[in-house]
Amino acid sequence: MEPMLEAAETTPTVRRRTAPPPTWLVVALACAGQFLVVLDISVVNVALPSMRADLALSGSGLQWVVNAYTIAFAGFMLLGGRAGDLYGRKRMFLLGLGLFTLASLGGGLAQEGWQLLLARAVQGLGAAVLAPSTLTLLTAAVPEGAARARAIATWTAVGAGGGAAGGLVGGVLVQGLSWRWVLLINVPFGAVVLAGAVRWLVEGRAGDGRRLDLPGALLVTAGLATLAYGISQTEAEGWTAAATLVPLLAGLVLIGLFLAVEARTAAPLMPLALLRVRSVASANAALFVSGAAMFCMWFFMTLYAQNVLGYSPLDAGLALMPSSLAVVLGSKLAPRLMRAAGARNVAVLGTLVAAAGFAWQSTMRADGAYLTAIMVPGILMMLGAGLAGTPLASLATSGAAPEDAGLVSGLINTSRTMGGSLGLAIMATIAAARTAGRTTPVGLTEGYALVFRTSTAMLLGGALLMLVWLPRSTRKTR
Repeated sequence: MEPMLEAAETTPTVRRRTAPPPTWLVVALACAGQFLVVLDISVVNVALPSMRADLALSGSGLQWVVNAYTIAFAGFMLLGGRAGDLYGRKRMFLLGLGLFTLASLGGGLAQEGWQLLLARAVQGLGAAVLAPSTLTLLTAAVPEGAARARAIATWTAVGAGGGAAGGLVGGVLVQGLSWRWVLLINVPFGAVVLAGAVRWLVEGRAGDGRRLDLPGALLVTAGLATLAYGISQTEAEGWTAAATLVPLLAGLVLIGLFLAVEARTAAPLMPLALLRVRSVASANAALFVSGAAMFCMWFFMTLYAQNVLGYSPLDAGLALMPSSLAVVLGSKLAPRLMRAAGARNVAVLGTLVAAAGFAWQSTMRADGAYLTAIMVPGILMMLGAGLAGTPLASLATSGAAPEDAGLVSGLINTSRTMGGSLGLAIMATIAAARTAGRTTPVGLTEGYALVFRTSTAMLLGGALLMLVWLPRSTRKTR
């Protein structure tokens, strides 16, 4: 009788267990979070003149509308990734998205410049917590292999599409409504994703009760944030000014101290052995180089379209739409090619396609036609970016143990973000040196063309790096 009673008591518990959510739903929620994060990096640029006029921001204050977000985003990324491993990926997804959404509301309603800057910094912090968890939730829900490659391709395409769509979305919102809506648009979208995540995502962690490495967390966050600040100073102060060199050197020192602490800590924030995993180290190095070379594309293509060819902000956004579609296409084609040719070869192929597009773009002229001066080279550049991004992300995540998945996701985002920030700063310096103060269409075109030639050389070097260093397959390689 007792065994029967015990069985009767336990049966309802078994029936009450909820089934895991469909994989497509997890992928959709993760991609929606990534789209918000990446979109907000670029969508604000179009609204800067309107923000300045409405809130009486100074030139330096206007620069900090962008810098406050990017510095917080870059600085807290590794910490956000590790927090997901230790405290729960769903929890960090909800926390990051909640912070991001509330800060968007605060920024959209800001009445003073300092209120907008504070909101942008909190947005960056929320994005740093949110971004690593988007990829970790996805890789945890989809088993390694072709299915995961397709899911990562979708994540890559959505992220790249968010960055590409920023100019167009910002132009439509600013021209049709006001600058406030480039921030307020995040609120209803974020609320819907937040409700879906609460309802359907399942908690998961792999921290095994470990505590957060607080000294390591403080050092790496301060180091990355200081480096990002130093990079942000290059445009206004130049590379040789103390305002640039001091934070750059301080950031490098802090990163060095972080590595020294990690080598001696029993439960480090980032186990240094992870950097000896070939797929993790090589893929992140490739992402850094690719980000440095490619991130500037949207910035300088928009400047070329508006400052040289005379396009309006909205027209410039529309002109780049084929490029936006190309990066999505490349990301979705990549898994099929990976099955036939391998991840390394597809990454190299994509980088070479992008290099061909950058080389074509470097032949731009002040009287260029849309078809040959923007559309076709833009399609090649972003098709290559999409083809390369998916295999590199797949290689980087395949080499990590489950308990380090969040950290590796944070590392991927950090490599791309820091590479992109550094690359844009370098390219802006190159363009300024070439134009030498000239603001004529011919002078500006010469500066932009040199930027694209420099990116071409960097991509060719990156393709060689990938060919030599990336592992042939996605299995763990040391």
